[in-house]
Amino acid sequence: MTKIAIFGVGLIGGSLALCYKGKPEFTVVGHSPNPNSVEKLLKRNVVDIATTSMAEAVDGADFIFLCVPVGMLEQYVQELMKLPLKAGCIITDVGSTKATITESAQSMVKEGVYFIGGHPMAGSERHGVEAASSHLFENAFYVLTPAEGTPQAEVDRLSELLKPTKAQIVQVGAREHDDIVGAISHLPHIIAVALVNQVRGYNESNPLYQNLAAGGFRDITRIASSEPTIWRDILVNNRDVLLKLLQDWNVEISRFIGLLEESDGDGIVEQFRAAGQFRGQLPERRKGMITSLFDIYVDVPDHPGIIAQITTLLGNERINLSNIQIIESREDVPGVLRLSFRNQEDADRAAELLNGPYAVHV
Repeated sequence: MTKIAIFGVGLIGGSLALCYKGKPEFTVVGHSPNPNSVEKLLKRNVVDIATTSMAEAVDGADFIFLCVPVGMLEQYVQELMKLPLKAGCIITDVGSTKATITESAQSMVKEGVYFIGGHPMAGSERHGVEAASSHLFENAFYVLTPAEGTPQAEVDRLSELLKPTKAQIVQVGAREHDDIVGAISHLPHIIAVALVNQVRGYNESNPLYQNLAAGGFRDITRIASSEPTIWRDILVNNRDVLLKLLQDWNVEISRFIGLLEESDGDGIVEQFRAAGQFRGQLPERRKGMITSLFDIYVDVPDHPGIIAQITTLLGNERINLSNIQIIESREDVPGVLRLSFRNQEDADRAAELLNGPYAVHV
């Protein structure tokens, strides 16, 4: 029997728990300092055992997952080192920055206990254990960042344990991980927040900015609505990498300033061409750091019950909606519904199903 202890059973921790819950070879223990959260975990049947006691959670544990905010990881490792841990126990985390925790944990762990940094590159627009799913990591990259000197046999043990997640395991150095993730996730979040705040400033003197910022602007800046305190910890933790990335970003922006000052149309075309070519080579169907949404748009008449009819049609075919938005609906003008799905297959099936009775745009 393999005992798995999970600290922080939210979206990621809960999804990990569900990958093992109910399998006879595993016992899953969830920890929260909040008694109400412990009760909720048991009611939702996410874990086998739930407790507010760290000592009880790790007693005899073979693997410990730290699914708490990045800013709390070092504190949790320190607390764990005060407890008697099983020989050979592997501690891992799920944070999106790896260098700091990998290096600090390596200096703290006891002999016979191993820390291996981890980062499942999957997420959801929803949060909390209520959004947890055993399918969250399927077809996603799961990065492991063992410190130098960590026996490969222990990394292999953790990789084997992660097989039920159906993720693709990738092993890289912690600093290399932070460089890459900083560029493809952390920097885009900063840019989105800065762009929204720039438009927010313009809107203070002209409310038309907000009124016209629907559709594309809202879509491309969706990540600006991410949870602030989580991103505070991530960005501060990856500070040095991001300072370099922002300097490089300023170079790219300066290039566009130069092209516009010179009215260099050919140069602008080349920038768009090069970006489009590279973007076209990016994988489309693999899960990544920034959650993908797959949208279709449906023209609907303005009469009672129309939304219920559409959702019933989708539900009867077991097509799961991620979100639904009424973009426009007023008297004598057809309404437009934006239907969002979590994968392209569901979006394609919905479009095919609805395209008969309604006009569908993708």
